[in-house]
Amino acid sequence: MPLNEADTRAKLIDPALRRNGWTEGLITREQTPGRVVIVGAGGRRGPRRYTDYLLHARVEGGGKLPIAVLEAKAEEYTPDHGLEQAKQDARLHHVPFAFAANGHLFVEHEFATGRTTKPAPLTEFPGWDELLQRSLKQKRIDLARKEAAPLLRPPRERDRPYQYAAVRAVLERIAGGEKRALLSLATGTGKTRIAVSLLRALRDSRHLTRALFVCDRDELRRQALSALHNEFGADAAAATTRNAEKNAIVIVATYQTLGIDDDNAGDASYLTRHYPENYFSHIIIDECHRSAWGKWSAVLERNPDAVHIGLTATPRTYEYVGDPDDLDTADDVRITRDNHEYFGEPVYEYSIAAAMDDGWLAAMKLVPATIVTAGRIERDEDIERDDLHGANVRDRPTGAPARFEEMRERYGAGSLGRDLHIEERVEEMCHDLFQRLLDTGDPHQKTLIFCAGDAHADRVAAEMGNLYAVWAEANGLRPVDPYAFKCTGASEAAHLSDFKGAASRAFVACTVDLITTGVDVPRLQNVVFFRYLKSPILFHQMLGRGTRIHAESGKLHFTVYDYTNASRLLDASLAQRPGAEREREPDDGEPRDPPRVFEAEGVEVRIEPEGAVVMVPDGGTLRRVTLDDYRDGIAERILAEVDGIDAFRERWIAPGERAAMLDRLPQGEASADILRAASGLDDACDGYDVLANALFGETPRMRLERADRFEEAEDAPILRAIARQF
Repeated sequence: MPLNEADTRAKLIDPALRRNGWTEGLITREQTPGRVVIVGAGGRRGPRRYTDYLLHARVEGGGKLPIAVLEAKAEEYTPDHGLEQAKQDARLHHVPFAFAANGHLFVEHEFATGRTTKPAPLTEFPGWDELLQRSLKQKRIDLARKEAAPLLRPPRERDRPYQYAAVRAVLERIAGGEKRALLSLATGTGKTRIAVSLLRALRDSRHLTRALFVCDRDELRRQALSALHNEFGADAAAATTRNAEKNAIVIVATYQTLGIDDDNAGDASYLTRHYPENYFSHIIIDECHRSAWGKWSAVLERNPDAVHIGLTATPRTYEYVGDPDDLDTADDVRITRDNHEYFGEPVYEYSIAAAMDDGWLAAMKLVPATIVTAGRIERDEDIERDDLHGANVRDRPTGAPARFEEMRERYGAGSLGRDLHIEERVEEMCHDLFQRLLDTGDPHQKTLIFCAGDAHADRVAAEMGNLYAVWAEANGLRPVDPYAFKCTGASEAAHLSDFKGAASRAFVACTVDLITTGVDVPRLQNVVFFRYLKSPILFHQMLGRGTRIHAESGKLHFTVYDYTNASRLLDASLAQRPGAEREREPDDGEPRDPPRVFEAEGVEVRIEPEGAVVMVPDGGTLRRVTLDDYRDGIAERILAEVDGIDAFRERWIAPGERAAMLDRLPQGEASADILRAASGLDDACDGYDVLANALFGETPRMRLERADRFEEAEDAPILRAIARQF
C-alpha cells in the first residue's frame, strides 16, 4: 500500500533532506490561521493551510534566511502534483525556489528564470548553500557588503509571515544597491507594522540616521506614531506646525505640515525651512496611492540620497474591459502610473483575496440590492426631470418651491444625494438597511455608510437615528447617544474615537470619504454603499475598512450592503482603454456658479433585493459570482469525473480520492463550505450533503442524522465512523 502524505514526509522526504544538509534548525512548517467560513449570521475558522517545508539557508552570525518552499505529496502522486501549491507558498514567503516531491522524485521551479526542471531523484535535492549562492547571484547581493547588514537581522517575533517577507523584499532591494522600493499590500494587513519592522532592522544594523514617515491626515499620523513609539520610544516623534521635530530618529509628518499638500507640491516652505537637503536617510510614503507624484515629489527630490519606500493598498494591475464610459479612471490610472514609474514594480504584493484566503483578514459577505426610483433602476438609467412631475420640489438651501425649468433635464445616479435629494429615497434605503440589521441580530452593529455628500450624510444619520429611536421605544430600551452620526471633514469627526473604540455607542457613521483609508475600526461589521462610485482605488480603500478581524468581539467576517452596484469595481481595471480618458469641464478661467441643489418629496422609490453572491478569490482579487454560476462551476468539475450519485459516494468515502476530487474545485475543499453558506444550508450538513444536493438534488442531511441512518446497515460501525469524521 502506498504511503500517505504524513508517512511520505516522515519516512522518505525528511531523511533525504537531512542527508543533503538540511538540519532540523533549517526547516520550519508554517501555517495560516485558516480561512473564515461564513455561517448564517456568524463565521468560523476553516482548516489551516500549511507550508509543508519552509527551507532556510545559514548566513553570517548564526542567522538564517528563508530560501525555498517544498510541498510534499503522498508517494502515489506524480512529483509535480504539489508544484502549484508550492509556488503559491513561495510567493507568500518571498523565496526564489519552489519544490514539490512525492518521496522518490522532486521538481524545482526557479522564479528568476521561470523554468521548471524535469523530475529528478530526491537524492539529488540541492543543499542550502547551493540555493543561497544561486539566489544571491541572481539578485546581485553580496552579504559581506554593509548594505546587506539589515537583511541579516532576525524578524520581530510578532511579525506575520507575509510581513516578514515584505520586510525582506525591501531589504534585498537595498542590499542590491537600489534606493527605491514599492510594497503593495491589502488594507488591514499591517503596512504600518511592516514599516516599523523595516526601520527597526535598519536601526539595529546602524544604517538608519534619520527617517521621515509621511502620511496625509492627522489620524494616520497618530496611528503611525503610536506604532513607532512601541518600538522606538522617544526616538519617534511627530513634526507639527508648532514643533519642527529634529531630535528624533524617526519623524512622522503629514503632507499638510510639510507644506506639500496640493497637487503641485505646494511651496514646501516648512520642509525647506526646517530640513536641509539630504537630511533624511530613509523616507517612507504611507498610502502613496492616495497622493500620486504631485504631493510627494518635493520631499523625495529634496532628499535624493535617501532610500525611498512607498506603501500602497492599490493592486498592481487590473484588466478592465467594460464600457470605458462606466468608470472615471483618469485619477486611478495617473496614481498607479506615478507609483510604478517612480518606484518600479512592487517588490512584494499581498492581495485582499490572498489575505482573506489565508485567514488574516475577515471574510466578506456581499448583499446586493437595487434601488428603483420613479420606475428607473438608478445604476442603469438616469433620473429625468420629467420623472419628478407631481413631486414637491424645493430649493434645498432655502426650502422655497422650485420651478421645474430651473432643474437639469437629467440627473445621473451619482448626482442623487448630492445635487438632487429625494426624501423617499433616503427613507427607503435607511429602512431597508435597518431591517437587515434587525434580521442579522440587532441594530447595535458597527456600521459605516458611504454617502454622496455632506448634506446627504446629515439626512442619512438623522433617518437612521429616527428608526433606532422607534425601535428602542418599542422594545422598552433607553436609546444610546449617539447612535448614528455624521463623520465628515465638515463635522470634524467628533464621534470618530467612539466609533473606533467604544462597544456601547456611536454605532452608525455616515461619511463621504473621511474614513476611506488608514483609519482602523476593528469592530466594524458592515460597510454600506449609498454612494455611487467610479474609482476602483477608492472602492478598495472603502472596502478595506471592514477587513480587520477583531478577536475581542468575535468578529471574523463583515457584510457589504451594496445599494449602488459599487461591487462591480471588484474586478474593474486601472488599465485605461482608448477613449476612456475622463471628459473634463473646459477651463477658460471664468468663475462658475455652484450647481443648484434641489429636494423632492412624493417620488416612488423601492428596494429590490438581488440573488445570492459568492465572493471568489481569482488572480489576486475578489470576484463576485452568482450562486447559480458558482454551483454550475463545481458541478462541471465533479461530473467530469463521476457519472452519478453512486460513483460520487464511492469517491467520497475513500479519503485519498475525496481529497483529489476536492483539490480540483475552484477553492479546493473550501468550495463546499462556501457553497453551504451561500445556499443557506445548516452548518451541521456534511460537505458530502452540500455537494450531493448541488449535483444531484439529494436532500441534505445533518451529519449525526446521516450517521443514525447507518445504524441498520451491516457495516454500521464503519459507516457511522466515516459519517462522524467529516
